[in-house]
Amino acid sequence: MWQLVLKGVLSGALVVAASEVGRRSSLWGAILVSLPLTSILALTWLWLDTRDVDQVVDLSWAILWIVLPSMVLFLALPLLLGRGLGFGISMGAACAALVAAYAGYAWLLTRLGVVT
Repeated sequence: MWQLVLKGVLSGALVVAASEVGRRSSLWGAILVSLPLTSILALTWLWLDTRDVDQVVDLSWAILWIVLPSMVLFLALPLLLGRGLGFGISMGAACAALVAAYAGYAWLLTRLGVVT
């Protein structure tokens, strides 16, 4: 149980650090947020929990394939905000576009036999 709490505290601390750095400097905030910290943590927790190299390899490959559609959010959000839409509407629409991109991409990768 304490390991689960430790995972949550460390993961949450990274999110708080990224948001605080982002308030002070867009550049450094973007650098910190663009690091694959969630992936690094997930891969580390998976390894520590299972010691299974094959699971770490499989997750690493899956993350690689899924990075591409995540860019939709970072393209849509500034475009929508730049057109004068409010933050809530823009974030909602960007998230909807992200979900659609993930769904389409997952369907495509499955259809092509890249992932199962």
